[in-house]
Parts: sequence; structure tokens; C-alpha cells
Amino acid sequence: MLFQVEMTVNLPPSMPTKQADEIKSTEKAYSQDLQRQGKWRHLWRVAGSYSNVSIFDVEDNAELQELISGLPLFPYMEISVKPLCRHPSSIREDDS
Repeated sequence: MLFQVEMTVNLPPSMPTKQADEIKSTEKAYSQDLQRQGKWRHLWRVAGSYSNVSIFDVEDNAELQELISGLPLFPYMEISVKPLCRHPSSIREDDS
């Protein structure tokens, strides 16, 4: 199943820089691993904000919840999820 996931990160201003850098580094490794597995299919930054729009390709809602809640930045995120399905006019073969 494909899902569009919008994530906005809101780190507390009081968080020490070293702690924030460690969380971001762990987050990067985790997200890149999911991308290599094909579960996190696309990842785009939203210009001018600490946000992204992503496409996940997972088995079901439960797997998506597990992956998203495993993000190190999860406690600091506002997240919006939209399920997607193939558009009948799409010419792409790999968008289902």
C-alpha cells in the first residue's frame, strides 16, 4: 500500500545542540535504511521549513505505524497520512 506522509519537525528550542545533532544523525541512518529496503520510496523537503513529504510503500497501516513511530524524531513531529491508490490515467507501471 502506498501512503503520502507529511512530517513537520518541531524540536524544542531548549534542546542542546549536541542532542539534536545525535537524533538527526540516527534519523538519517534509519530513513536511508528504509529507503534502501524500498519501504520509504520518495522523500522531498518542503522548501523553507523543517518538513518533508514522503511516499511509503508498506504492507498495511500497521507497518506504516511501526515504521513512523520508530523514527527518532517521531516525538517531535506533526504527521499527516493519506492512503494512495493508482490513478486509472497513470502511464507509470510502478505506481501501485
